[in-house]
Parts: sequence; C-alpha cells; structure tokens
Amino acid sequence: MSYYVAPGQQRTLRACMVCSLVQLHNKFMREGCPNCDHVLGLRGNNDAIQECTSQVFEGLITLRDPVTSWVARWQRLEGYVPGTYAVKVTGSLPDEVISSLEDSGVKYIPRDGSTGEEES
Repeated sequence: MSYYVAPGQQRTLRACMVCSLVQLHNKFMREGCPNCDHVLGLRGNNDAIQECTSQVFEGLITLRDPVTSWVARWQRLEGYVPGTYAVKVTGSLPDEVISSLEDSGVKYIPRDGSTGEEES
C-alpha cells in the first residue's frame, strides 16, 4: 500500500474532523475512515465526506505505532490505525453527527484546538 501523494493531488487531501486522519478524497470515498467509518459512514457517501472531513488543516504527523508514541498521546490518537494525521483540523461537525457519535459512545473533542464547550 502506497501513501505517496503526487503534488497535483495534494489539493484533494482531507482530514477527518473526528480523528484527524489525512487521506485523499477518493480514498475516503473508497474505504471510508479506518478509525471512524463505523459511526460516520463516509465510504461511498460524498455528502458525509464533505460534512465530516475538512480540506483546511495544519501540520502533519506520521504515526507508525500509535500505541507507544508520545506524540499519539499528545494528539489523542492512541488506539487509532497507523497513518498520517493533521495536528489541527479546521471545521465543525453538524449537530446530528455529534449526537450520533455520542450515542455510539464516542466522546467528540474538536480537532481545531477549541474545547468544544459553549462559552457563556
């Protein structure tokens, strides 16, 4: 399996807003997100890909062993598949997706650096 992305394809890279995994739009379409697809249902669903992934992200981390990596702990990536992850993902999930995540037992923490808490 190759992770090489040709320079002409880099503009189609997207980051999952739940786990921050970065892949090509076509790969999300073909395979979904290996960490979140059981909840998000990205595979074959362009609307879900547009709502739950973002083209706006900062920094890249390549994880080979998320179990022992201190960077994985720092970025809250423990238990995820090896791969390339964004440090910060800009965007917000629709409320119904957040509810679906919570119903599935997934605590959603935004990947944009905010806490996800409403300010009073």
